[in-house]
Amino acid sequence: MYWLLLGFGVLTGATTMLFGFGGGFIVVPLLYTLLLALHGTQSEIGQAAMHIAVATSTCVMIFGTALATRRHLIAGTLRWDLIRPFLIYIAIGAVIGATAALNLNATWLRWAFIIYLILTILDSLFRPGFLHESQNNIRPMPPLQLASLGITIGGFAALLGVGGSVMTVPLMRRRGASMTSATAMANPLSLPMAISGTLTYMVLASRDAVSLGAWHIGYVDLAACLILVIGSWVGIRVAARWIGSIPDRIHAKIYIFLLCLVLGVMIVV
Repeated sequence: MYWLLLGFGVLTGATTMLFGFGGGFIVVPLLYTLLLALHGTQSEIGQAAMHIAVATSTCVMIFGTALATRRHLIAGTLRWDLIRPFLIYIAIGAVIGATAALNLNATWLRWAFIIYLILTILDSLFRPGFLHESQNNIRPMPPLQLASLGITIGGFAALLGVGGSVMTVPLMRRRGASMTSATAMANPLSLPMAISGTLTYMVLASRDAVSLGAWHIGYVDLAACLILVIGSWVGIRVAARWIGSIPDRIHAKIYIFLLCLVLGVMIVV
């Protein structure tokens, strides 16, 4: 199990670096499947498998997005003037989303994740803007739109443990960002969501007397988190050399292809 987690942690780091996924699209289905295989559906951990997967994914994102943000800072691909206004709204939305997730049935949470993926894939394929090559001339947003979108992104991301990239990347693409810029900005935008969401999963689950054994704080599996973080660090270091070298349209197509792979896994498991 641990070597599998380490290997997928490397893949998580690479996708975080190049696609801004934050790891959730890999960590959530992986942990969900492993927990069910190891503990069965009738155990306490098995019944909470989706909540544990989402909470642990959110915790892993703190480290993955922070490391990826640092790498993008070095590469000069971040636009802080566009990122800063989003941060506080995403953090607020994350608290709301994580609180909602703890009150949802695990089966409903899994299907919410699947529906979210389907809508994102269809939106990226059929609405103009995502697959078109961009000159990276990004148009800013008015304050009210920033607030509403930030809270929505933070809420859905923490609810599903997937980071905000699946909403921020298409959003930035349609406002003129290249894939390199859009995925770079997805990392710091996922960081406040990851911190707020993780603390909420820990505090509220502890308040509700959830006890899943050693190496757990609330719904967060600390052992799995540590291994995934180590793998992510390796993946980020390896993938950093490809920043800005993938052609824009190919980058966008690979992004959609990866979303389709994750959707397939979640439907099967």
